[in-house]
Amino acid sequence: MGITLARRGEQGQASMDSIEKIRPVPQDTEQEQLERSQFERRMKPTVMIVEDEEALSTLLQYNLDKEGYKVVAAADGEEAALLIREVTPDLILLDWMLPGLSGIELCRRLRGRPETRNVPIIMITARGEETDRIRGLDTGADDYVTKPFSMTELLARIRAVMRRIRPALTEDLVTFGDIVIDRAAHRVRRGEREVHLGPTEYRLLDHLIQHPGRVFSREQLLDAVWGSDVYVEARTVDVHVGRLRKALNGKGEKDPIRTVRSAGYSLDEQFHN
Repeated sequence: MGITLARRGEQGQASMDSIEKIRPVPQDTEQEQLERSQFERRMKPTVMIVEDEEALSTLLQYNLDKEGYKVVAAADGEEAALLIREVTPDLILLDWMLPGLSGIELCRRLRGRPETRNVPIIMITARGEETDRIRGLDTGADDYVTKPFSMTELLARIRAVMRRIRPALTEDLVTFGDIVIDRAAHRVRRGEREVHLGPTEYRLLDHLIQHPGRVFSREQLLDAVWGSDVYVEARTVDVHVGRLRKALNGKGEKDPIRTVRSAGYSLDEQFHN
């Protein structure tokens, strides 16, 4: 299921009576600008590199950082498995030949967990035989890149995957069912009515709408919406989800937010049908 996207069109200037004075456009306060800047930084797609060759890992980190991605790295499968429980990435670059837990086994485990089942994985390996590529793809990898590889090609493949899984990052208007987020104006509509949200509820909806169907734990939502450097009780998420639901759901309207017991919250893909 995808989300329907459209770019904002240019708005014509309203005609004004010559005797009226033009009113200045209200500007964001410094606090609002700071919060928006912090939110945009947190919304940068996160790529996890799982590679035991230090030189290659460093090169990948450098190029991904230049491309504007947030990068986390692990040197082996066990470290990656622990790190993924703390930070769920948007994409994983995974080496097959890792010490200890192999990349192919880590890929199999990730596909078996609800939280990481849909995270795209690009396998990076020196194993270039057709049987190896088939095994990697059948295990759950979304793409397969053979060493040595072109960095330009790898970055292009990553961009292609990112456009598929997070198209909302590149658009001003995001539509999901009858819910529309206008990023440029920081406004939300549902059907014919405007939905009034506080800053936290807006960021929460914006994050969920980028990943329709994906279940986020309270801890993951805290990191994405509040930031990992802010201490907030996990139950605070429940309060703001409740406020978001109250604002979104009018009389007789279907609730787009799904509560997954013992797991967290997601934007229900069935709502988009």
